[in-house]
Amino acid sequence: MRFNTHYALADSHAFLAPSKPAWLKYDDAKLDRVFFASEAAKRGTALHDLAERLISLGQTLTKNTKTLNMYVNDAIGFHMTPEQTLVYSPNCFGKADAIGFRSEKLRIHDLKTGVTQTSFMQLMVYAALFCLEYHIRPFEIETELRIYQNDEMKSLIPDPIDISSVMEIIKYQDKRVELLKEEVSS
Repeated sequence: MRFNTHYALADSHAFLAPSKPAWLKYDDAKLDRVFFASEAAKRGTALHDLAERLISLGQTLTKNTKTLNMYVNDAIGFHMTPEQTLVYSPNCFGKADAIGFRSEKLRIHDLKTGVTQTSFMQLMVYAALFCLEYHIRPFEIETELRIYQNDEMKSLIPDPIDISSVMEIIKYQDKRVELLKEEVSS
């Protein structure tokens, strides 16, 4: 048999995918919720892509209290790098939405496009990863973390002790994962 080729679908994923068959048991309300959450995630990805391009180009937006506008304008104003990967090890790395380090001040900004309540813990991990990757002691720098969501900006000046604590957890957990990998491979 000659199977059909579906070039237009290459590198795409079906909403009703066989690999995630839980949708077979969804009622209409659940299907609607999951679909709209999926669409919101796509919109969030598109907004992050747009923000990255705008920041990279230095293209500011109208000054107002819209989440995207504040986020883009602040990142440009602080000369930040968008979508920067921070790495401690193959087990622990992530991509900060916007990061800058100038005059011994670390800034990490996060663009949140959903409505779910967020915490600064993700940004604390980015700060710890930055310090680990670039061999910088959190006690020797100033750090500001910002979350942009729902047309407002929340800011946190974390205690260096807290960043240091996250760094220690990362190092410990990374070693533990490496031991587990050895156990699995032997």
